[in-house]
Amino acid sequence: MAWEVIHRSPRVHSLLLLALLVAVAGQITQVHRRFEYKYSFKPPYLAQKDGSVPFFEYSGNAIASEESVRITPSLRSQKGMIWTKDITNFDWWEVELTFRVTGRGRIGADGLAFWYTAAKGVEGPVFGSNDQWIGLGVFFDSFDNDNKHNNPYIMAMTNDGTKLFDHQNDGATQQLAGCLRDFRNKPFPVKAKIEYYHNILTVLIHNGMSNNDKDFEMCIRAENVILPKNGFFGVSAATGGLADDHDVLRFVTHSLRSPEMALVPDSVDSQDSKKFEAEFAEYQEKLKVQKDQWAKENPDKVKKDEDYEDFFMDSNSNELKQIFQGQSAINDVIRDLQRKMDEIIGRQERSLSMLTNIQNSGGARAPGQPQVAGAPVDTIRRDEVNAVLANQREIVSAARDIKNFVADVHSKVTTIHTNQGRGQGTVQQVGGPGANSDVTNMVAEIRESLNHVKRDLANGYARMQGMNTGGKCPEVSCSSNMMLMLLLGGQLVVLISYMMYRDSKEAQSKKFY
Repeated sequence: MAWEVIHRSPRVHSLLLLALLVAVAGQITQVHRRFEYKYSFKPPYLAQKDGSVPFFEYSGNAIASEESVRITPSLRSQKGMIWTKDITNFDWWEVELTFRVTGRGRIGADGLAFWYTAAKGVEGPVFGSNDQWIGLGVFFDSFDNDNKHNNPYIMAMTNDGTKLFDHQNDGATQQLAGCLRDFRNKPFPVKAKIEYYHNILTVLIHNGMSNNDKDFEMCIRAENVILPKNGFFGVSAATGGLADDHDVLRFVTHSLRSPEMALVPDSVDSQDSKKFEAEFAEYQEKLKVQKDQWAKENPDKVKKDEDYEDFFMDSNSNELKQIFQGQSAINDVIRDLQRKMDEIIGRQERSLSMLTNIQNSGGARAPGQPQVAGAPVDTIRRDEVNAVLANQREIVSAARDIKNFVADVHSKVTTIHTNQGRGQGTVQQVGGPGANSDVTNMVAEIRESLNHVKRDLANGYARMQGMNTGGKCPEVSCSSNMMLMLLLGGQLVVLISYMMYRDSKEAQSKKFY
């Protein structure tokens, strides 16, 4: 009966849901996080002057700089890694890994790996580290070995020291869980938050498409994950036939503790603690003395308190400031271009007005000569220029046709002479006045071609006459030149044809003597 009352009462439902949320929120807030500097590195001054990274050691093709650690460069067959020097002394932890994977190609290789193992890794075939490890590996695989088009891929895998990583299937049968995420060539660094608390493994991914530090999404969650109580953290990477730059920018580790564990003090030597505190206080005093001395020697260079506002500006405010400065510069350039365009338009308008005045006044006059009102100006119009150009094109076309025709006639006459020289053709009777049939056909073809040329010339002349306004040419002497060229071309064709025909007749008559 009581259960029915609870089940039917919406108010009771709301109270139970609220109590559940409070309990969950209480469990979430009960986790205490403490920064572990011996298991972390981050810029600036990530690497020391001698190239070493404090509390870490790297090997292979890894390169450390002040801003990042390049695990592998974008060269083929490279392997590199970086590991913590000390083993962990806490059970639960959270690591925030900030990295970049960049390459020129559409596909990269091989990938990046995060490690938590009982022993430090050595160079091997699993993303630059050894196989058969004991612990956890989170792999950022960018090459599709099984050709299933499911890369880049993020997966987690545990190993007890007996398993061999299945490269052919990209470890798909051995993974705890995974997600398909593209982490190559992103505008912002990609972030992975890997948490191990009460045997629950959680991996959150920031896709690198924004600069918002809270833009994480769930990728992996696995329960009942048993890892070594103490281990080493590491990052490795490898390249194969394809290559990418694998850069780690930040590796920040926090230990996770329950409220009961947080109340227990750490076993820190009191003498070492006092020694470190004394050294820090001494360093602060020396720094203050040096700052005061420099301020007295350089009073003009001392900045006021408000001058440090830009120095302590956060990333979002700094980004907005840069955007505003860029927009202001663009606005200034646009205003300058608009001013120049106004000047150009003004010059064009002045030029057009001057041309209009000259055209209305009847053209230009010589210096010092007065303008006579109403006097005609000897100028050529645009339609007349077009007519002259059209006539010139017709003349060129006709000359080209004549040239082709003469070349054709020459080749045919050469063929006739060759055949007669070789004695080919049918022998006719001595007393027969008729010519060879091939010669007759050739002469008929030449006559037909001449008639065709005459018709084309006549049509061209008629068409050119029709192009002129009113059947009359402009005042420029274009028609007389065209007619002269046409007549000369026609006479030349007739003369050459007659001479060729006469030569062929003479050659035939000489053949029979």
